[in-house]
Amino acid sequence: MISCAAIDNRRAGRLPIGPQLGKLPHKTNLPPSGCGTRRLYMLERASGLRFTVRTACLAFVLAACVAQAQMKSGAAPLAEVDSLKTFLQSYLRSLNPDFDKTTRYSATFVDLSGEGKKEVIVYASGRGLCGTGGCRTLILARKGSSYRVVTHITITRPPIRVSKNTSHGWRNISVWVGGRGINPGYEAELRFDGTTYPSNPTVPPARPLSAGATGEVVLSGSEEGTLLYP
Repeated sequence: MISCAAIDNRRAGRLPIGPQLGKLPHKTNLPPSGCGTRRLYMLERASGLRFTVRTACLAFVLAACVAQAQMKSGAAPLAEVDSLKTFLQSYLRSLNPDFDKTTRYSATFVDLSGEGKKEVIVYASGRGLCGTGGCRTLILARKGSSYRVVTHITITRPPIRVSKNTSHGWRNISVWVGGRGINPGYEAELRFDGTTYPSNPTVPPARPLSAGATGEVVLSGSEEGTLLYP
């Protein structure tokens, strides 16, 4: 049986909330009512219930907010993110087994093909992946539980845009071209040819957008990026 002294200690903050009173039975074996234990016990039970309900509601709201943010930002469920990371580790290692382990990447999931299945635009940076003309951009499509490379663009800089205009059913994209003796820089449009996009934005069939690019910026370059390896 819990003593009145224990209750007083709890009120004074000398004992943690929960373990002792949590063992109190619902109807019997309570300390004498003179010390107010029954009232305190019932209040704590009610408070615990309210806390549990509030916690559950908060968890639900947070999950909904995360899902909504993923939809708005072009993010994807964690399972797809893990699958993408595994693919990138394997693919980039196949290009250079000794590439720098501090490589970072930013990715956005966008329906480029118009088929309702989101492709992935990946901007990868790091030693061995960047030069004076910029870094690598990959366009990937789902293949089973993994991905396949639609296009590997060797020299790009953000911002990367996706246009409403299409070529062979796929949306046009544009990237910034600069450095490597190109001054001033400009945005280049890349059009799908039925199989792939141009791999070099500085030469045809890529073309400069003299009037300026239009469309949604999907990777701005301000993203910190995710380390490819933990």
